[in-house]
Amino acid sequence: MIYYSRDGGTAELARQACRGIESVPEASATLRTVAPISARNEGPPQALPPQVLPPQGPPYATLEELRRADALLLGSPTRFGNMAAPLKYFLDSTSTLWLEGALAGKPAGVFTTTRTLHGGQESTLLSMMLPLLHHGMYLVGLPFTERALNATRSGGTPYGASHVSGVAAELTADERELAQALGRRVAQLAAILRSAAARPRAPGE
Repeated sequence: MIYYSRDGGTAELARQACRGIESVPEASATLRTVAPISARNEGPPQALPPQVLPPQGPPYATLEELRRADALLLGSPTRFGNMAAPLKYFLDSTSTLWLEGALAGKPAGVFTTTRTLHGGQESTLLSMMLPLLHHGMYLVGLPFTERALNATRSGGTPYGASHVSGVAAELTADERELAQALGRRVAQLAAILRSAAARPRAPGE
């Protein structure tokens, strides 16, 4: 689980998705964040040095952790209908994993937060999916068989879990339920794929 959060909404979605992951037998979640970006007028954006730890919360994600993971959940607040720069900066550093095919065939899901109801949630979720598709990951969404997707009056989309902070500062019950459902669905698919990979193959398969 890798996310970037400024005001805490995306971090809370991440925690709820972790609950969903850990509701699946033998599944465990590792929560990680990414370094903030400092915009400089005289040059390109700069990340904090990788050895600097966050003042609070989970540590920064590393490529080695991503390589070892069975699945990935990716979260970001919306910035003009796109993912936030710190998360994009981290994803841009994953080219070595792409060259190795290290993430190919692993399941992934995405989640986001916005201030307003029509603030670009779905385009942000789609923007986060693009690098995951290039890595060859299996994308997991939220079907309308999830009760909360039909009931929600705030966040929640078929593309991934979401939260609208302008509707309610805290996650609504439906938003929490959908974030947990996304984590659970990703973990369940990871378990299925792991089991299939471990199954002995009969001659001729």
